[in-house]
Amino acid sequence: MSLQPGDALASHNFGLQIDGVMVEYLQEVNGLTMEQDVIEYQQVSANGKPTVKKMPGVKKAGQVTVVRGMTQSASFSQWINESVAGNMAMARKNASIIMMDYMNNPVKRYNLRNAWCSKVEASTVKAGDASALTESVTIVFEELVIE
Repeated sequence: MSLQPGDALASHNFGLQIDGVMVEYLQEVNGLTMEQDVIEYQQVSANGKPTVKKMPGVKKAGQVTVVRGMTQSASFSQWINESVAGNMAMARKNASIIMMDYMNNPVKRYNLRNAWCSKVEASTVKAGDASALTESVTIVFEELVIE
């Protein structure tokens, strides 16, 4: 690995895999979070003083938004269409957001279990504009596992 102690990963070096297949032309990933409930438990200690304990509760499902260049990627478009059509047997997939070092070696993975697309938004099109068209895709998932 090309990272030395104290080096941080660069934000421009990442990828998205869906069922082990790398998706090309990914521009941005945002909103990736892991959250769980916190249970507050109050009790009286052996010496009669009230104490408060916090314990982990249920993990919550989450969502992430990816922005990609509008391409003719048939597999990604098919995944979106299966999700929107409600064909959950085909739509639920395992996806991974992979952070890479300067040599494009995977360093950290965010594995999204049972992920599917819940929203697609195309960028604004405007006559005379000279910018690339993008799609923002919201991916919901049932579990996030960090490796």
